[in-house]
Amino acid sequence: MTIDTFDVLIVGAGLSGIGAAWRLQARCPGRRYAVLEARDALGGTWDLFRYPGIRSDSDMFTLSYPFRPWQGQASIADGASIAAYLRDTARAGDIERHIRFGHRVLAAAWNSPQALWRVTVEVAGQRQTLQCAFLYLCCGYYDYAEGYRPAFPDEQRFAGRWVHPQQWPADLDCSGRDVVVIGSGATAVTLVPALAGTARQVTLLQRSPSYVLALPGRDGLANLLRRYLPAPLAGSLARWKNALGGQALYQLCKRMPQLSRRLLRLGVKRALPARYPVDTHFNPRYAPWDQRLCIVPDGDLFKAIASGKARVVTDTIAGVEPDGLRLASGEHLPADIIVTATGLKLQACGGMALNVDGQPVDLGQRLAYRGLLLDGVPNLAFCVGYTNASWTLRADLSSQQVCRLLNHMQRHGYRQCVARLDRPNGERRPLLDIRAGYVLRALDGLPKQGTRAPWLLRQNYLLDYVVFRLGKVRHRALTFS
Repeated sequence: MTIDTFDVLIVGAGLSGIGAAWRLQARCPGRRYAVLEARDALGGTWDLFRYPGIRSDSDMFTLSYPFRPWQGQASIADGASIAAYLRDTARAGDIERHIRFGHRVLAAAWNSPQALWRVTVEVAGQRQTLQCAFLYLCCGYYDYAEGYRPAFPDEQRFAGRWVHPQQWPADLDCSGRDVVVIGSGATAVTLVPALAGTARQVTLLQRSPSYVLALPGRDGLANLLRRYLPAPLAGSLARWKNALGGQALYQLCKRMPQLSRRLLRLGVKRALPARYPVDTHFNPRYAPWDQRLCIVPDGDLFKAIASGKARVVTDTIAGVEPDGLRLASGEHLPADIIVTATGLKLQACGGMALNVDGQPVDLGQRLAYRGLLLDGVPNLAFCVGYTNASWTLRADLSSQQVCRLLNHMQRHGYRQCVARLDRPNGERRPLLDIRAGYVLRALDGLPKQGTRAPWLLRQNYLLDYVVFRLGKVRHRALTFS
C-alpha cells in the first residue's frame, strides 16, 4: 500500500499552525505539506474555548501575524473575533485545502536510513500512516481533552451545576443565579465581569491573589498610526511599540520587584472603592511576573466589583454543601453554579509518542535547542511562545527559522539535521520559566532548557529577533548529514 509522503507535516491548525503554513508557502515554495488537526475546525484555543467573555491576554497588535496585521479596533479582542481572524487568514493564504481535519496524531517514528518520519494518525476511529521528511509540531502545550479540576471535600453533595471553562455548556444560563468562580488566573478574572451582567451575584473565590493590571481596551496610538500610515507600516510600528513596551514592563518587574509591586497595587487601589481591602485580595505573596499578569481591559473586573454585582473572597474550601461552599473561615458562599476556573493541563508535543530508530524519546529528559529543536531528535521542530509576552511574537520567529533551516538543508543537499548537546551533564531548567500551578504540575513531562545559548530559551523578543533573523543557521550544536 502506498503511504502518502510529504516534505513537511505541520501538527495543529491553531494560531501557530496557520502561521507556520503561511510562512512555509511563502519562503519554501514547492514543498508539499499538510496540516494535521485533531478537531473538526481550525483555530485551536480560540475555537475550543467558548466561555463567556473569553478574550486575548495579549494585545492584538502582537498576537496577530506580522504578515497580516490586525485591523480591528479593539486591542484586547474577544475570542470570536480572534477565531474569525484565523479563519480569514487561512482562507486568504489558501491554507484550508492543506488542512486534514479529524486527524489526531498518536505517534511519530523516525527512520534514519530512509530519513523519514512515519506518523500514525487516528481518523474516524481508524489508524492511518503518513510520512514526511520534516515534522513541525504547532500544537502548543495544552491538553485539549480536559482542563485541571481538583477534587473538593463532599463535592457530590452540591445540588447545583459544576462547570469547567474548557467544557462550557452552550445551554448554561446564569441569569438570576448565584455563581461562584473558583480561581485567580486569567480565566477567572475574565469570567467574573462577563457573568456579572446577568447573574444575581458573582463571587470570585481565590486561595491566594494574583497581580491584576488594567489596560485600555483600545490602543489609541496604534489606531492613530493606522489612520495616517499604510497598513503594513502601521502594523509593524504598533507591533514593535507594544512588544518593546511589554518587555520594558517585564524587565522592570524582574529587576525592581518591590517598586513594581507598589505600582501594581496603586493601580488596583485607584480602580476600587475607598477602603476596599486591596492587600487581602490583590496583593500576592510572589513577586511580579513569577506568574503571568492578569490583564483586565478598561478595568472591567474592578467596575464589576465596584457595582456590587461581583465580589472577591480570599479563603480555602472546607467542604461543599447542597446550596454552596463552606469556607475555612466558617463563611458560607451560596451558589447555584460553581465554575472551576482552576487551570489547565499541559502535555508535550500534543501527547504523541516519539521514537527515533526504535528508541522511545523521553521528552522530559530532552533539552531544547533555541527553544525549537529537541536534542537527539532529527528533523523535528516544535513551536512554543513566550510566557511574558504574546505567543505569536516567538511562534512566528520559530516558523521563519524552520523555513531557513529547510532551505539551508535543500541548498546543501542535506536530508537530516539533529541538535547535539555539547555538555550532556550541564544544568537543566524548566522550559517554561513561570511558577504557575499548571506549569509546575507538568514539569516532569516537558522538555528542559540549559543555562546558556543555544540551549537557553530567552524571554526576550528583541534578542530572539536578532538571532533568528540575522544569525547563521549552521551552528556547532547542529549536525547535518
